[in-house]
Amino acid sequence: MRYDVHTHHYPATYFEAIERAGGDFSFGTDPSGQRIIRYRGSRFFGVTAPMTDAALRLTDMDRVGIDVAILSLSTPNVFFAEGAAQEPVARMVNDAYAELIAAHPQRFKAFASIPMDDPDAAVRELHRAIDVLHFQGVILLSNIRGRELTDPAYRPFFEEADQLKLCILLHPMLPASADAFRDFVLGPLVGFPFDTTLAVARMCFAGMLRELPNIRWIVAHAGGALPYLAERLDNGYRDFAEDRANIDELPSTYLKRLYYDTVTFSPHVLRLLRDWAGASHMAMGSDYPHKLGNITRAVTTIDAMDVSGPERDRIFSGTARAIINNP
Repeated sequence: MRYDVHTHHYPATYFEAIERAGGDFSFGTDPSGQRIIRYRGSRFFGVTAPMTDAALRLTDMDRVGIDVAILSLSTPNVFFAEGAAQEPVARMVNDAYAELIAAHPQRFKAFASIPMDDPDAAVRELHRAIDVLHFQGVILLSNIRGRELTDPAYRPFFEEADQLKLCILLHPMLPASADAFRDFVLGPLVGFPFDTTLAVARMCFAGMLRELPNIRWIVAHAGGALPYLAERLDNGYRDFAEDRANIDELPSTYLKRLYYDTVTFSPHVLRLLRDWAGASHMAMGSDYPHKLGNITRAVTTIDAMDVSGPERDRIFSGTARAIINNP
């Protein structure tokens, strides 16, 4: 069995909701004629046919040998809307996922979208997703409309998530100060892994990973720069009193308890991730059907890794099956 833990599906009604909302997000075309979503006038991502077409997705899954796709709604998720307006978008998307799963129960699972800026609705939709729709967890962004995940407003949600031993796919968003990433598609290329790294480092030093140890985080894009910077973060703990105020172990101790997808497609980075975190903390992801994703290399780069058969099976499916809700 092969599970893809990082793969995105967009109901057509979701794109319509973004277009109606206006604000920072708008639609246009790039020089090749592809339809794109823009953020404050800069390219955000291109719209591809499999984003809304499940039949095309299944064809590609069959071609590369992926058995199960855990679908999720990528950036900007429901956070193009504000406050209470996020809940109807989240319910619409989650219900669309439930319909797709009902049509293909052996092939699709889902991570729910959550209206984080409406605290009561966030907990309500969490329980609906896990207890009623029987989803496998949730997807959250590395910042919510510029607000850090460590903000006290989100604490009730995370305490509930800890009680549920919730699986959370942590997906990047553009950094809150995004002007430096406007050119050359630097937002997705550099801003995304930057913001993922910042979010997890902040959660670690703030004590969130220590205080809420039961949440099963899958950090997207092979953890951004976390495996590379882990020793530097440990040095911060050794050198600076403020970095020891909320935690009682080296940051790398907490970071190695998290899980990491394989959306890098670099054999060198995958080898670093395996040596640092271990195959038991890696799960295959493709980032399909985005341009920066690759459903073929998601499989072939793992097949090419110099690891044992059990380790490869763990990356392909064992990790996902061990940590998702409602497996």
